[in-house]
Amino acid sequence: MAQALVKFLGAQYCESDGEEQKLFAGCFGIFGHGNVAGIGQALLQAELEEPDTLPYILGRNEQAMVHTAVAYARMKNRLQTYAVSSSVGPGATNMLTGAALATINRLPVLLLPADTFADRSASPLLQELELPDSGDVTVNDAFRPVSRYFDRIWRPEQLPAALLSAMRVLTDPGRDGGRDTLLSAGRAEQRRTTGRRSCSRSGSGMSPDRFPSDHGFRPRPR
Repeated sequence: MAQALVKFLGAQYCESDGEEQKLFAGCFGIFGHGNVAGIGQALLQAELEEPDTLPYILGRNEQAMVHTAVAYARMKNRLQTYAVSSSVGPGATNMLTGAALATINRLPVLLLPADTFADRSASPLLQELELPDSGDVTVNDAFRPVSRYFDRIWRPEQLPAALLSAMRVLTDPGRDGGRDTLLSAGRAEQRRTTGRRSCSRSGSGMSPDRFPSDHGFRPRPR
């Protein structure tokens, strides 16, 4: 699933005044629990196979990564931004201040914090929020009030709809001017095999004719 996510983000382009550019200049990330074997592996594969798909930039502090992405989006007049990936737990909560900043200033940033195991095969574990009376709440729920769009992906088939909704929020200047959006994926689901073509331009379920043409984003033709 993570490979499909990286391919999708790398295929998004923004057009303004006849000039076309990638919507995502790259992905900041600090890898640890929950994202090293999912998004981390997908970014490495993309770097080896197609280096320009979604370049990875190593971060040193999660909050600083989000602030950098926000500043970049503002400098680019909201036409280009970065995705930001973090581990579960403190790595994710460190991004909260940056998420609030992006939302208040209507600047597009895509946050990809790791989450707990989707199949709950190992729980509780290091850095996981433990609530004895609720099994479906994690620290990522703290992003709900500071994100324009929030979605937790438990199953691979949820990914296409979630990504399209996130892109609409990020690229719709008429409604929001673009704001912070967050997609949280459970660990097991990041690694689940769905077919590498599911989010490609020619893949089933996400063909070019299914991309809305009125929101400023579209896959680049080959």
